[in-house]
Order: sequence, then structure tokens, then C-alpha cells
Amino acid sequence: MLECGAADFGLQLSFDQVEKLALYAKELKKWNRKINLTAIKSDEDIVIKHFVDSLVLAKFVKADAMLVDIGSGAGFPCIPLKIIMPALRVTSVDAVEKKIIFQRNVARLIGLAGFEAVHGRAEQLQPDNKADAVVSRAFSDILTFAGMAKGLMKPEGMIIAMKGKEGREEAEHAKGKLEQMGLTVSAVEEFRLPSIGDARSLVFIRSKTG
Repeated sequence: MLECGAADFGLQLSFDQVEKLALYAKELKKWNRKINLTAIKSDEDIVIKHFVDSLVLAKFVKADAMLVDIGSGAGFPCIPLKIIMPALRVTSVDAVEKKIIFQRNVARLIGLAGFEAVHGRAEQLQPDNKADAVVSRAFSDILTFAGMAKGLMKPEGMIIAMKGKEGREEAEHAKGKLEQMGLTVSAVEEFRLPSIGDARSLVFIRSKTG
């Protein structure tokens, strides 16, 4: 299911990558029985709604990019991306400590180098290096997210808001205020998740001067 779902977006997973994602899913289900990490619990939903939905970003992020994931929860999209893009440098941020502890546990079990899970709020983050991409998945409205992300990215970097079917409409409504922030919507990519057909969209935002 995972290999077929990834193949729908032109991604070919190695045996090692599938094994690591399977271990991640196993840990997610085990921890989820004790603490509430995610409402998505079945194998099919974990594979499609968490893993494949996250891996779509591999088409848009450079293999060795520096990526910040805001409000990453149980590690989506950053951990699946890191598994298939090992050169990616990731800072994962969430305000819920138990979710960050879970992410650190997964990173240790899988052996993720160049991965940092930070307990805190994005607006308090002061990274040594700015990011090539700042992403969040269903974390907040576009304007709130963009306001947090703007100071974390390089001038030529991008903000990626992962949204459902309402992404294009929300981006359209946000354009005016984004312009006032010195930002612009550069593209909206729409797609459907394999097998279940749920609509998704990626809203790309860049600096007007980048």
C-alpha cells in the first residue's frame, strides 16, 4: 500500500525506507494506545493520510534542504520526508512535549541524523541558520502560519502550507494581507490521495523580494 501510494506521485521507495516507515507506524500505534498522538489509527489511514500525504512534499523540496516543520505533532510531514531524503536537515517544532518526546524516540530507533525535535513555539525559535523551506500541515490558518514562518526562512526560501480542499480559496482570501507582510502566493498545487480520493492542496508562499 505504501509503495503503491508513493508510486502514484513518482516516488520509488527502497526496502530500507519501507522498513523504517513500518517501524515508525508500529511505534505510532503503540504510543497512541497510551497517549493521544493522532486520531488516525488504522494501518490504511496511517499509510495514506500520514505517510503518503507527507511524502508528496519530496517533489518540491531539495534533497539537502534545511526544513523547519511547525506544529509537527507526531512528526508529519517531517519524519517521513527525512526517512526518504536522508540528506535533508530538519528542525521539528511542537508545543506539546509528549509529541516531541515521541519524535525523539522514533528518530533514535530509526537512526535519523540531522534531525532535531524542539519543544516550544515557533515564534520563540531562534535558529542559527535560516530554512530553505518552512512547512506546516493543517496547523493553523495561512496568515498565522506565514507570520510565524517568515522570520525562519531564507530570503529566497519558501513557506509551504499543507491544506485540504479549501487551500486555494483560503490562499486567495489571504493574498492581500500576505502582500502587506511582504509575501506572495507563488503557486497552489492540488492533488488527491490515492485509494481514498481525499482532496489536498499545497500553498507555496515566497518573499516578494526573495
